[in-house]
Amino acid sequence: MTLDPVHVDGIARLANAIADGVDDSDHDGFAQTVWSDWLDPLHRSGRKVVEPLGEQRLQAAAIDDVALVETPFPTVHGLDSGTINPTTFKNGLVLDVAQAAMACVPTDLDLHRSRSLVATVHSNDATAHFPEDWIHYDDGYGRRRVLHAPRVSRFAEGVVHALSLYLAESEHALVHANTVENLLLLDGPLYPKELLNWQDRDAELGELAREAKPRSIVENYVRLVETFVEKDVPLAGFIKNPSAKLITQTVRDKGSDAPWANDTALFTRLLERREEGERLTDDLTFTSWFVSRGGSDRTLAEDGDALGVERELDPKQYEVTFFVVYDPRRDLLYRVEAPYAFTKDPEIRQALTTQVLRDVAVARGPPEAIDKADELARVGVREKTALRRKLEDHFDTESIKSYDDARWGEEY
Repeated sequence: MTLDPVHVDGIARLANAIADGVDDSDHDGFAQTVWSDWLDPLHRSGRKVVEPLGEQRLQAAAIDDVALVETPFPTVHGLDSGTINPTTFKNGLVLDVAQAAMACVPTDLDLHRSRSLVATVHSNDATAHFPEDWIHYDDGYGRRRVLHAPRVSRFAEGVVHALSLYLAESEHALVHANTVENLLLLDGPLYPKELLNWQDRDAELGELAREAKPRSIVENYVRLVETFVEKDVPLAGFIKNPSAKLITQTVRDKGSDAPWANDTALFTRLLERREEGERLTDDLTFTSWFVSRGGSDRTLAEDGDALGVERELDPKQYEVTFFVVYDPRRDLLYRVEAPYAFTKDPEIRQALTTQVLRDVAVARGPPEAIDKADELARVGVREKTALRRKLEDHFDTESIKSYDDARWGEEY
């Protein structure tokens, strides 16, 4: 049933009442104050959690011009991992399945065919055991394995999701690292932030993050950085939906009333440009690079413990550095992360910035390599439904349905 016009008008009047109580006229000024006075460096609990890498600047690039620049990296590889989403079965199993794929621009069909599949299973049956070796299939183009998740009293669905997603992604990246000649872009953050955030989310999850299996996944990402440093080939993460709150939360904790929900809102306020109330859409706007050592990024900071994973390089080389780019055509902000091992070099920082700006300008969204990897790794709604049915047949049980499954289109 659609809303009647009278109700639409009622909602609009509610919005007017809310708008009357919100004055954001000073938000631009405060955003500029945070940018100018707080970030060089930003301290939290006696630590430098954000500081500029090189000169701190807000910049703009004409979209039509940057779309035509020569690409700094002749080939760009993208990597993504997608899942069927966590599924709970009536026999007590909780399972998620992830597939990881790597794409290349220009196209490499053999590489695009390759997959790494991981099924992570949580069971409350202490006697349950599953084979965990990698098995090759599809004439060697595919690998699959089962991961038995550590037991938790809560959060089983989140645990199997994160372990599947990040194990598939990191293993696929390591296996195909030798094929990357110029640049690898991960679809998402540089490190497994969802897993690293367990430390702050809940005590049980914090302990779980340090157990052998989750820690081995973090180790994969550490080894990935080391592999690419040894190859002298840059590695970066492209985050489509950044949700970090480090800057805004730190400003708020220091007693200032930061009005933004997260750092994305802050940077959007800084980078969006308007004239006579209309958004200007001719330029991509972007920040210079920063080092990040707070939130989940503290784990791989120079003074972090990397969850006990041994780091072969100077710990500073693993630190997360980032810049953000705002595309006014779609009113979207993206965050790009790379290890300090690469971005300490001003020429590499500039090359990464130019490549991302050029790709975003051309694609009107994420770089083509990321978009291709996302398409290869994505598991569609119909495929998810079909896979769950197959799993039900193999387990001789049914998945536990919710009303929303029936309401929003899951077909059983």
